[in-house]
Amino acid sequence: MTSSGTTERRLTEFSHGAGCGCKLGPGQLAGVLENVTPPSHPDLLVGTDTGDDAAVWKLSADRALVATTDFFTPIVDDPRTWGAIAATNAVSDVYAMGGTPLFALNLVCWPSNDLGPEVLAEVLTGGADVGRACGFAVVGGHTIDDPEPKYGLAVVGEVHPERVLTNAGLRPGDALVLTKPIGIGVISTAVKRGVPADVDAAVAAMLTPNADASAAAVGSGATGCTDVTGFGLLGHLTKMTVASGVDATVDVAAVPTLPGVRELIADGVVPGGTLRNRQWIDDRIVRAGASDDELILLSDAQTSGGLLFGAAPDAAEAAVARLREQGHGAAVIGTVTEGTGLVHV
Repeated sequence: MTSSGTTERRLTEFSHGAGCGCKLGPGQLAGVLENVTPPSHPDLLVGTDTGDDAAVWKLSADRALVATTDFFTPIVDDPRTWGAIAATNAVSDVYAMGGTPLFALNLVCWPSNDLGPEVLAEVLTGGADVGRACGFAVVGGHTIDDPEPKYGLAVVGEVHPERVLTNAGLRPGDALVLTKPIGIGVISTAVKRGVPADVDAAVAAMLTPNADASAAAVGSGATGCTDVTGFGLLGHLTKMTVASGVDATVDVAAVPTLPGVRELIADGVVPGGTLRNRQWIDDRIVRAGASDDELILLSDAQTSGGLLFGAAPDAAEAAVARLREQGHGAAVIGTVTEGTGLVHV
C-alpha cells in the first residue's frame, strides 16, 4: 500500500508477503509445533498448548505478566505508517488476553545497504508514537542486517490472574463479537496487482488499537477472546472452538467488511495466505449456505485485525453499542453452542 512518505525504493518492493500474510501458513506451523514439547510450570497460566496470542506468567495472587512478540515485512510504503501498524499489531496480543501493556522492545531486520538510517528512524518513530498513544514505553530493542526489512515489537503487559481472556474461554450460549471489519489481505493484494482498492480504509483499520475492544470484552464478562490476524477470522475462530470444546455459527451477512472487498474477491483478487487459510480450516467448517467467495472472505489473512470474543447475548449487544459510539465497526456475528470444535457458516 502506498502513502505520502518516499524512499529511494518503495518499502513494499522488499516484501515477499505483506504484513501478517508473510507468516508461516497455519498448517506448516502446526507441523512444526507437533515436534515441540509444550512447556509446563505452576506459574505458567497460558502457554503454547491452546494456541493463544500471548504467554501469561503468574507473579502473585493479583498480578500476572503477559508477554508476546510480533513482527513482519512492510505492508505500506510510508515508513512511519508501517512502524505504527506493526506496533499496533504487536500490542494487540496483550489486549486480546485482557491485559494492559507496560513496555516493549523493538525488533528490527534492516537492509542497511539499500535503505538509509533516516528511513529506519521513521519506522521506529511510528512504533514509539503508538506506545505513547497506548500508554506503554518502547525502550530499546535489537537490530540485525537483513536483505528484507522487518519490524515489530516484543511487548510485556500485565493482567489479573483470574481475569485472563483465552482461546479456551468460549461458552455455550455466548454471542460472538468482532470489533473491526475484515478484508485487509485482499486490499493489500489488490494494491500489489495495481487494482483500485480503498487503501485509506484498510490503513485506518490497521492503525486502530484494540484497547477499547479489550475493555469492552472484559466489561462484558467475556472469558474467550483472540485477535484476528494472519490465520483469518475462521482460522482464529476454529482455534477457539477446538480449545473451548464448543461449536460456533457465523452469520456471514453480519460480518463487517472493508469497502469493496467482496467485489475484489469476486474478481479473483485473493492472497496466497488466504487460500492456505481456507484449505487449513476446511475439515472444521460445516457449510450451511456460505458460498465459496464468502468462505474466502472469512479466511482472509488480516494484519492488525480486531478482537473476536464471546459474551452473553445482552452483554455482547451492549459492548457493540459502546464500541460503535467510540467509532469502531463492531458487530455481533454469530453464536456459540455445545459441540466438538466445528464452525457452521
